[in-house]
Parts: sequence; C-alpha cells; structure tokens
Amino acid sequence: MRAGRLISLLLLLQNRGRMTAHQLADELEVSVRTVYRDVEALATAGIPLYGDAGHGGGYQLLDGYRTRLTGLTAGEAQAVFLAGLPGPAAELGLGDQLVAAQLKLRASLPAELREQAGRIQERFHLDAPGWYGNVDRTPHLAAVAAAVWGRHAVWVRYRRWKAPTEVERRLEPYGLVLKAGRWYLVAAAGGGTARTYRVDQIMELRPLDEQFEPPAGFDLAAHWRNRLADFHARLHTAEAVVRLSPRGAARVRELLGHAVDRAVVDGGVVDADGWTRAAVPIESLDHAHGEFLKLGIDVEVLEPLDLRARLAATVRELAERYGAQARWR
Repeated sequence: MRAGRLISLLLLLQNRGRMTAHQLADELEVSVRTVYRDVEALATAGIPLYGDAGHGGGYQLLDGYRTRLTGLTAGEAQAVFLAGLPGPAAELGLGDQLVAAQLKLRASLPAELREQAGRIQERFHLDAPGWYGNVDRTPHLAAVAAAVWGRHAVWVRYRRWKAPTEVERRLEPYGLVLKAGRWYLVAAAGGGTARTYRVDQIMELRPLDEQFEPPAGFDLAAHWRNRLADFHARLHTAEAVVRLSPRGAARVRELLGHAVDRAVVDGGVVDADGWTRAAVPIESLDHAHGEFLKLGIDVEVLEPLDLRARLAATVRELAERYGAQARWR
C-alpha cells in the first residue's frame, strides 16, 4: 500500500512540478504528516527532491530527473491500453500519435506486462455510439480540437434548434467532451459564461488570431458533471400513474430508461392480476405520449387524464386506419 503511494507521489511531482504538502495530501487522500514521512522516505532512497519553505514553496524534483514506468501493475498497464480509444483519437487527428505512444509504452514495460497489455487490444474493442444512432459527421472536429489545444478563439456558423436556426458566434473553446458517441464543445461566446455546443452542428469554422485564457479554476470535468445534473433535474418535471403488464414491467428499462425503471422497481405495487401500478417520472405530455406508445398493450396510463385521453385518441385513430385497410382487402 505504501509502495504504491510513494510511486504516486513521485509521479505527481514529475508530472506537475512543484507541489505543497497540502496539495499532495489532497491528491493522495492522506494526512500532511504522512506526506512528510513519505517525502523523507523517498529522499533516503536517493530520489533527488527538495523542499522550499514559505509562501510559494513546496516539494520539487531536481531538473531533468525522470522515473521509468516500471512501477506499473498488470491491471494498471491493461487500463492504460484499454483507455487508448483509437476511434476518438483518430477523429481528433491523433491516431498516429496514439499508436506511437502505445508502442513506446509497451517497449518500456517488462516482458510479462507487455504480453498482458497486448491481449487487451486483441480481446476488447470499445464502440461508444448506440445501436440505432447515426454516427454524426464532424468535419470541423480537428479544427475545434486545435483551437482547444492552442487556446485561440474561433468564428463559427452554427445550427441550433430554435429560431433563428443559424447563428454566427465568436467562441473561446475551453474543452471537448465525447458523450455517447457525440462530440460536444464547451465554450464561451463573447466573454460570457461557458455553454455547450454540438460539434456536428458547426456548419462553418474559421480560426481567429486571438488568444484567450479560461477563467481561473475552470474544471472541464466538474463543469460537465454540473451540466448533466442540471439536465437530469429539468428532464423529469412531471409524473404519470401507470399500470404495466408483467411483460411491460420487464421491458421498462430497455424502452423507457433507467429513471422510469427505478420508479417501477422501488415504488411499484403488483395487483392481484399480476399488473404493476406505479408513479413514474415523465418529461412532458408530448414526450410521454411517444414513449408509452412503445409499450403498446402492455401499459395503461391512469393519470394525468390529458395524457390518457391523448393516448386513447391515438389508439382510436390507429384502429380506424387499420380497420379501414382490412375492409379494403
């Protein structure tokens, strides 16, 4: 346990440069006293690091010192190769660099770990997009990635869902996120707050000769987590009471998603006829109308009455349409 922590401390200093004892303690999730002991142990082992006291001080490795990756465990080596996704890397224009980096990493590993890491690419392939989702064309992805990396602004012509459907924006790109096979750009327009843009909706892009710096302390991962939390909070703002047949209850997760399935599992009550009655979250009447139709005869909506009436009207229209076709035959 301590050996792994010492390696982690050494790699943190190697990758980040000067760090205070408090910063190291936070990263390693230990006490500052433990950091002091670990630093002393590394120094005793001959690792060339030194510490400065006072404001702006901290621990730092001597310039030029690098450690080799011989401290990787089998699981860590496998995880590194599993995380090297060739598809997204190629989309970003980094396919060749990824291959070169993996070759260098594999060459630095002991023979046993090298063999185990090689098996990862033979036995695992990650394909992020869903089965029924079209793969979005993102012709401007490489240019967006270059802007993110170089911290330079871009001009874009962008397609959005509300009027006016085409807009022009000067964007300061903070970062890129790959979610369910789709690329999203987190950027600020005109010095405002960070917003999210679908990269496949960028119709035209022109790099600008203008540098920028994101706000101090901006954290891309934290920003995305907050955005997802806000999205889910706004997603299900109403509720419907439904009855589900045994087959319908079994297919809820597949057809209607985790939130509805969770409500059925946690709060559903099975009637004497085997049907489950439950209050489930819905996004809107329009959305719920389409979603519940997926279950066909395996669901009965009891409330709200407006939704029940709309479904009944749809069923009557379908019955009339198919009934008329049957008469034509």
